[in-house]
Amino acid sequence: MNTFKAGKYINQGWYNSYQPNCINRNWVIDDMSVVNLLSVADRALGRLDMFSEYVPNIDLFISMHVYKEATKSSNIEGTQTKMEEALLSKEEVPLDKRDDWAEVHNYIEAMNEAIDELQKLPLSSRLIRNVHKTLMKGVRGDRKQPGDYRTSQNWIGGKSPSDAIFVPPIFNEIPSLIGDIEDFIHNPVCPLPDLIKIAIILYQFETIHPFNDGNGRTGRLLITLYLVSKGILKRPILYLSDYFESHRRSYYDKIMDVRFENKMSEWIKFFLEGIIATAQKGTDALNEVMAIQNEYNEKIKTLGNRSANALKLVDSMYVNPFIDNSKAAKLLNITFPSANALIKELVEKNILCEITGSKRNKKYVLDKYLNIFLK
Repeated sequence: MNTFKAGKYINQGWYNSYQPNCINRNWVIDDMSVVNLLSVADRALGRLDMFSEYVPNIDLFISMHVYKEATKSSNIEGTQTKMEEALLSKEEVPLDKRDDWAEVHNYIEAMNEAIDELQKLPLSSRLIRNVHKTLMKGVRGDRKQPGDYRTSQNWIGGKSPSDAIFVPPIFNEIPSLIGDIEDFIHNPVCPLPDLIKIAIILYQFETIHPFNDGNGRTGRLLITLYLVSKGILKRPILYLSDYFESHRRSYYDKIMDVRFENKMSEWIKFFLEGIIATAQKGTDALNEVMAIQNEYNEKIKTLGNRSANALKLVDSMYVNPFIDNSKAAKLLNITFPSANALIKELVEKNILCEITGSKRNKKYVLDKYLNIFLK
């Protein structure tokens, strides 16, 4: 790591572009603090993966993790959508916030599609481009070659490449640089631990900046996709965007320090610290989910002949914790008055909480459950 040279600037006439060196090479970990953090991160990730196996109906709760990841990753790029807003239907979102809402939902769709595609495709350039195409569909940047690598120069900060904070490599270098990432992902003889490999992959992808827009969101999606593709996680349950947003300044600085000062070890340590914090937070969240689920189930048992419908309603809300009387009636195939009566009992049991304060068109939330993911 200490001898790694990240890249160099190349004069392009009126500006300098950054040309990163290849990452599919021999790596030697010569920093014991990296080794120690890797050990802790492996244990934390292993606990999270094992714990997820014991949570009943884990797929119900994964959707909430994906909503949170989509919201936080989009927030890093400047959207203002909150998780509570992302959980609303498009019709419920104010017109001036629908573009941000759409970006978050594209992220969710891209993640779900990519997880499914991993059953048929390796983690590859093709899959990355498919992810990007879905991310940029119908939102700001949708005219900037969604699903295709850029064919012009982009830059970060400033009004032009000549005064930019950072200028990625010229576009005709992208195919070979992405090919190098693919080789690194699938190199069968590279002894580098996978958590360190994905840290390097994320750095390199963000440095290449292969798309005209959406590079940050695409890169962060790669973390979960890589961990799932390698069998490190049985379920897509770990998402780092919340950590990156909370440490946004360090996130940017550590990446820039690799480019300008070759400090790859410092970036990897930051990344591993994020894995540790996020895995521990995820394990705590699943533990709280199980406790609340048990609490709800015990309360529902006291509802007599309404308990079956109550359980079905609450179980559906683990995917999206908002409900109203009309949706409940449709879901349970019961009359509106019956749904109203059932929801009223769930409010009295402190399972649901009414959030509109109006007499009509009331909306309810599984508030204790939602609050787990808002921390």
